[in-house]
Amino acid sequence: MLATALTRMSRNGVSAALARTSAVVAHMSTSTQATPLEQPVLFESNGATRTYVLNRASKLNALNGDMLKSMRPQLEQWSKSDLCKIVVGTGIGRAFCAGGDIATVLQHSLHDTTRSKAIEFFKDEFEMNYILSALPKPYVTILDGITMGGGVGLAISAPFRVATEKTKFAMPETKIGYCPDVGASFFLSRIDGEIGTYLALTSETLVGREVFELGFATHFVSSRTVPNLLTHLSDLEDPTSAMIDRTIEGHHTKRLQDEPVGRLTGRTRQALDTAFRHDTVEEIMEDLTKLASTSDDSVAKWASETLETLHTRSPTSLKVALEAVRRGKEMTLLQALQMEMGIATAYCSGASPDFTAGVTAVLVDKTKARPAWSPDKLHDVSDAIVERFFEEDSDYLRAVPTLTPPDFLTNDKQNPMKFALPSEGAILQIVSKVGKDPISLSDLLAHFDNIHSGKQGVAEKVVEVVKRRCDVIGNEGSEVVNWKE
Repeated sequence: MLATALTRMSRNGVSAALARTSAVVAHMSTSTQATPLEQPVLFESNGATRTYVLNRASKLNALNGDMLKSMRPQLEQWSKSDLCKIVVGTGIGRAFCAGGDIATVLQHSLHDTTRSKAIEFFKDEFEMNYILSALPKPYVTILDGITMGGGVGLAISAPFRVATEKTKFAMPETKIGYCPDVGASFFLSRIDGEIGTYLALTSETLVGREVFELGFATHFVSSRTVPNLLTHLSDLEDPTSAMIDRTIEGHHTKRLQDEPVGRLTGRTRQALDTAFRHDTVEEIMEDLTKLASTSDDSVAKWASETLETLHTRSPTSLKVALEAVRRGKEMTLLQALQMEMGIATAYCSGASPDFTAGVTAVLVDKTKARPAWSPDKLHDVSDAIVERFFEEDSDYLRAVPTLTPPDFLTNDKQNPMKFALPSEGAILQIVSKVGKDPISLSDLLAHFDNIHSGKQGVAEKVVEVVKRRCDVIGNEGSEVVNWKE
């Protein structure tokens, strides 16, 4: 029945590790210096568009301090320029941006004389995240490849976020004994259901179309059409946001008939929202353990794999990440970034040895073995340890700088979800209106098709939510959607 309707709408042992880290970073600092013809960030002007191009392909366009310092004045200039109509962010090679240059940051954090450089990197990065969220010009990011960590921070506040089949999206910080940052506590806490909590704790990767379907991207196009799309954007005269949306939408790639459905849908998604709704990691693990024994094979498999994943992550990072996401839900973006500035400062100041252990194991030694976390067990991570990252009187938060974005930029009126698929909350609000008669599925689909001007993927999103969250009754062609308490 639903298918028919859809068709119609068509530190022990750490010394040696630190030595290895030092050697690697020293090599990186001498081997990756850009020549004048190989600047790590390129700035291009073409018709209506002004584009920054991350040009550090050999390092998957990982951000370093010099890149951030070169981008800020250019973005501020474009913000004030009458000639700049659209700001575009792209990357060279197989990544938009794989994150920050964390190995260098760690090396700086290990010594009293250079620790301020590590903290300065995070300050520059988080201020850049805010600036990009508050640009007075339409901002388009092309996530054609690896987009992780700091790369997500550059992209996530853009009103137009374009994913392709090559997109690999993740916040991988708990893998390295750190915590999701770059505004993650703000945007992950606002995504549908508990998807954000799940990604924050597991560091799992979303691929291709599911980045769009879950709301992290606003559009989905084929990678091969990106050059043509950028040309069309640059040719626009006095573009409005609606014009930009229509231009990108005109390049949308429809789902193929045999294309796999997203992994985090249906019963698996129901299980995810159930398990990750809790405010303690222990309760999440307890629910996952129960789900791993359920009779539903697909759910049991997902729960078992998720448990195994969480057991490999830093126990301290899991608790800090969950606390940050829960707090971030009640904050503005700038407040969330300031909280994350404190968390980053605490890690740089030695609040947990896991940052060193994780970066060394994952990024330097590139081992697949579980890093030597300390504490090693979740139950040994006390509230006092977590408080090191949040409480004002913490010894590890004495040097937290205040973020100082430009006074002339504010993101008070920005809505990064305006051009995305409708949220689950928006769909359920229509279904559950008090005093309203049950709505037909066809009317529900027509309502959102009208609101989103025929946007591709809307009908599929509405149907997925209805199947999972509502009761659908009636014969084929006359289905009625009832709110399910």
